[in-house]
Amino acid sequence: MLDPATFVAHPAPGRSCGTCTLCCKVYDVPAVESVAGQWCRHTRQGRGCAIHPTRPDHCRAFHCLWMTEAWLGAEWKPEKAKMVLALDPVTKNMNVQVDPGQPNAWRREPYYGQLRRWATASLPQDRLVLVHLNTSTTVILPDRDVALGVFEPGDRIVRRDRAGVFDVEKVRAGA
Repeated sequence: MLDPATFVAHPAPGRSCGTCTLCCKVYDVPAVESVAGQWCRHTRQGRGCAIHPTRPDHCRAFHCLWMTEAWLGAEWKPEKAKMVLALDPVTKNMNVQVDPGQPNAWRREPYYGQLRRWATASLPQDRLVLVHLNTSTTVILPDRDVALGVFEPGDRIVRRDRAGVFDVEKVRAGA
């Protein structure tokens, strides 16, 4: 397993987290016993991290796509969109971590239409757009969404192309 702290992304010019702390709610961070779907106990909403100078490397290295990609508009800032976008450093799949307090945020416009366009553009490169709500995962395909449920360690997604129609399924570890 790769250590996310080894993939350090840098903010785009003029971008800063400011009052946004949504990543502190939607990700598991074992180093501070933070569980996805619940606010990290060190988060001071609207102000940032109470342990910012000594935060774990995992947190220190992470910047969402809104922070690193200047082409993403203000509507994609996580505190507004209610979701955090990130690219998997290995697969290059787009991961969309949705605020469980706003579970349908990804289905609203302009977000859903753009996620669908990214999904269409990603398929030829064997990449997917994955929406995560706590531990449940949905794949956005060009023509539909496929709910795959909860992933256990070792589970994987298999993509199939049948005469130009794409499909995905979850394959259990060891299967």
